[in-house]
Amino acid sequence: MALAQIDHVGENEQMAECIDNCLEAAQACEWCADECLGDEGMEECARLCRDVADLTTLHARFMARNSNYGSQLAQVCAEACEDCADECERHDAEHCKVCADVLRDCAETCREMANA
Repeated sequence: MALAQIDHVGENEQMAECIDNCLEAAQACEWCADECLGDEGMEECARLCRDVADLTTLHARFMARNSNYGSQLAQVCAEACEDCADECERHDAEHCKVCADVLRDCAETCREMANA
């Protein structure tokens, strides 16, 4: 795993898990947003998913470079993941259900990083 080669990540299991969760959330959100496009009533879901995909990839990058702003971004990322998961759970589509589950895990590890 490439993350193990980064000293501050390889030594911090919590950070490595959060990076993995953030990247998985970005993938799930991109998929969900793409599936929502063109469906009436899914505009907010698509918008939130796109925001979260950007935030989670940025957060993963900040953690990888040990940014001084990591904990602040972790807090924002956790809140955005929770808001997006709430929106996804309002819909019956399978992609929304999968996305919401992934986002709940991501929000949890981002909260842990914010409080670390």
